[in-house]
Amino acid sequence: MPIPVYMDVHVPSAVSEGLRRLGHDVLTAQADGADRLTDDALLDRATELGRMLFTQDDDLLRIAAGRQSSGQTFTGVLYAHQLAAGIGPLVNDLDLVLQVCDLREIAGRVTHLPLR
Repeated sequence: MPIPVYMDVHVPSAVSEGLRRLGHDVLTAQADGADRLTDDALLDRATELGRMLFTQDDDLLRIAAGRQSSGQTFTGVLYAHQLAAGIGPLVNDLDLVLQVCDLREIAGRVTHLPLR
C-alpha cells in the first residue's frame, strides 16, 4: 500500500493533483488548516498523521538533520529543490518512492529527489 503523503505549503498544487490522479492519498497543509504552522510544527503534524512530508523548503532539511542528530523520530522527509525537476518528473519520482517504500523503512530519513 502506498505511503500517505503530506504536502508542505510551498509545493505546487499540480504535484498534489498529479499524485492524486495516480491514486495516492495526498493531504496538503492548506487542506489540513496547517498552512501557518512553523516548519518544526509541520513536521510534527505529518508525523502525528503517519504521513511522509514532501517539501521544497531548505529549512526543513536543517530541521530534519537536527532531529536525526538528536535521535528524535519523524516519519521522514521527501525533498526536491524547487529548480531540480519539472512537475512531471517530480510526480513520477514521488509516485515511485511512495509505492515501493514503507514508513518503517524511511522513518527518520531524508530522501532527495530527483532520483536520477
